[in-house]
Amino acid sequence: MAESYDVVIIGSGPGGYVCGIRCGQLGLKALVVEKEALGGVCLNVGCIPSKALIHASKLFHKARNGAHMGIVAGEMSVDLDGMIGWKAGIVGKLTKGVGTLLKANKTKVRMGTGKLVGPGRVAITDSAGETVEVGAKHVVLATGSSPIQIPSLAFDGETIVDSTGALAPSSLPGHLAVIGGGVIGMELGEVYARLGCKVTVIEALDRVLAVFDKDVVRPLQMKHRKLGIEHKVSTKVVGADRLDEGQVKLRYEDGKGAGELVVDRVLVAVGRRPNTAGLGLETVGLQPDARGFIAVDAQRKTTVDGVWAIGDIVAGPMLAHKASKEAEVCAEAIAGKASAMDVAAIPNVVYTDPEIATVGPSLAELKAGDRKLKIGKFPFGALGRAMSADATEGFARVVGDAETGEVLAVHIVGAEASELVAEAGLALEMSADLEDVALTVHAHPTMAESLMEAAKAALGEAIHAVNR
Repeated sequence: MAESYDVVIIGSGPGGYVCGIRCGQLGLKALVVEKEALGGVCLNVGCIPSKALIHASKLFHKARNGAHMGIVAGEMSVDLDGMIGWKAGIVGKLTKGVGTLLKANKTKVRMGTGKLVGPGRVAITDSAGETVEVGAKHVVLATGSSPIQIPSLAFDGETIVDSTGALAPSSLPGHLAVIGGGVIGMELGEVYARLGCKVTVIEALDRVLAVFDKDVVRPLQMKHRKLGIEHKVSTKVVGADRLDEGQVKLRYEDGKGAGELVVDRVLVAVGRRPNTAGLGLETVGLQPDARGFIAVDAQRKTTVDGVWAIGDIVAGPMLAHKASKEAEVCAEAIAGKASAMDVAAIPNVVYTDPEIATVGPSLAELKAGDRKLKIGKFPFGALGRAMSADATEGFARVVGDAETGEVLAVHIVGAEASELVAEAGLALEMSADLEDVALTVHAHPTMAESLMEAAKAALGEAIHAVNR
């Protein structure tokens, strides 16, 4: 073998590159292997570019609809190439930054496809087909996930697209169908609707974003009706026909029977599956489960000595910040430090308008348990800051244990929920009680006051709402 390392990390997404940086900081000789682009899906075709388009489309929509605030815009249009170019520029800067950070921490990078070929051995094949084998005391698998395909709707990158295709359109469709009412479908569906496209969401369950409480999703559903986004719930796509005009005819079934819908483009967003195929797991005796996930312990160690796994290929939410935390834990454990995943609250965020962000169990899950609860809810419509920002949809809810006062969960739907949830996460991690949040002085006027007021409401002490 040409080279040998303390740690070889396969994949450079928010799990892989963070692991590489932390390994370098801990004095480990590390190598990151990446087959496409540093930063993985999140940075290149996921989290970052989607948020860029979400922001740009929000600005366009608000400018066009600001007459009630005294903002009257003239003729407006979307320069799609310019918007996509701006997004690409952000991605380019961040991917370059990842490379700089890895280099600064003395972690080496090899471009190519990595796979296990035996205990302590990784083969790397570059784009030219040349293969080199390296040795590793430890191998960290951080290969992420890929969109699930529907057999009748094979991706072609133009008419039928996955999230990657939806983030780089060459044109805007007149009518977009979104198959799947999860996070990706909701976020990207909104982008297209704000840019002037008709959007129809088809969801097999009885509502979109079903992992959240119904009342948390309700403000979003109301906003979607105003935006013209149609939700076809309890509806299953059973077939698709490509038409000569470049359109797609979707055949579906709902509670009323069979139906058809002709659209210009289809975004398939029915979930993602772990990228564990082709990793050579069998060469070290490692077997993923039926869904493709790899079993790990609290340090992200697999059942095979020297092999670790993090991110979307292990159980838990497929979230970038979860992968990054696992990466730090994994690197520290490899370095011999006492480190393990002990996260009380991993935030779950949907970057729609209004945003949704939660930490801890849903209210339905908490009510199903044995604990008695104290629940405080404060509407954004009663917040001066929300009114002045024309963002009054939604609320903040703080749920505590009725006996101990410990904060068990926080649910937020509204503007800047993705930022407010950090305070909520800290409260759960620090085992704060309702009084801790209620007694903390929050700046006025801010959206964050909603958390203080919700905690006060749980105690029966709300100032700017009637206590019930």
